[in-house]
Amino acid sequence: MLEKKEPLNLTGRVAVVTGGSSGIGLGVVEILSAYGAKVAMVDISPKGEEKAQELRAAGRDVTFFQCDVTSEEQVKKTVDDVVTKYGPINILHNNAGVTVRKTIDNLTEKEWDFVLDVGLKGMFLFSKHVIPVMEANGGGSIINTGSGWGLKGGDQAVAYCAVKGGIVNATRAMAIDHGPKNIRVNSVNPGDTDTAMLRDEGRQTGIVKEEADQDAYLKDCGTDRPLKRIGMPEDIANAVLFLASDLSSWVTGAALVVDGGGIA
Repeated sequence: MLEKKEPLNLTGRVAVVTGGSSGIGLGVVEILSAYGAKVAMVDISPKGEEKAQELRAAGRDVTFFQCDVTSEEQVKKTVDDVVTKYGPINILHNNAGVTVRKTIDNLTEKEWDFVLDVGLKGMFLFSKHVIPVMEANGGGSIINTGSGWGLKGGDQAVAYCAVKGGIVNATRAMAIDHGPKNIRVNSVNPGDTDTAMLRDEGRQTGIVKEEADQDAYLKDCGTDRPLKRIGMPEDIANAVLFLASDLSSWVTGAALVVDGGGIA
């Protein structure tokens, strides 16, 4: 007979969240720390320190680490610094990402490299340096942020789609490779979520010409979804919490879609 447990209790676990100072990443930092994890908030923006201070004032154990996820030297140092401060890493959320909304014939090489380096190379570098730490500690959970557009195409987003499609399938390969060491690897794949990135996409595509257009744009992003709304960072964070916790102890290689039914 199954008994009630507390599998969402993350007390004593150490989590690393990239792109953690805003949007989905910040939501994940907040939820993991709420359930007791010691969280390393990683971001290139120094504004993350202010967010970390706010969370510490609320009783959360959160430390900000400024890092360019495309630099192996910085990534390695950050991982070493996290281990020095908190101990072995149990949870890694590879969330850092950017987008440039253009068709392939209009993208510059620099823009293509920028989107792929932050999204794919960043995931590669943090996984490369965190996995040995997890292996030595008996396992862990890696959650990579994909997208609905990693499972189907999207307009004026070829570089972003390339990154997210790569993340979804790299996640499966990583799950196969590292499962024998008790490392679970899954992707969470959001639909349109109310973040600074989504708002910027409205401006990039020309849909949002003035700030007054934002509300209508955000509402329209949810119109075709069965749940009739866009996501909020907490919607995605709750899914990451599930994948980070013991509730998902036999889940690996999965692409969890959290999009209000958009792909359906």
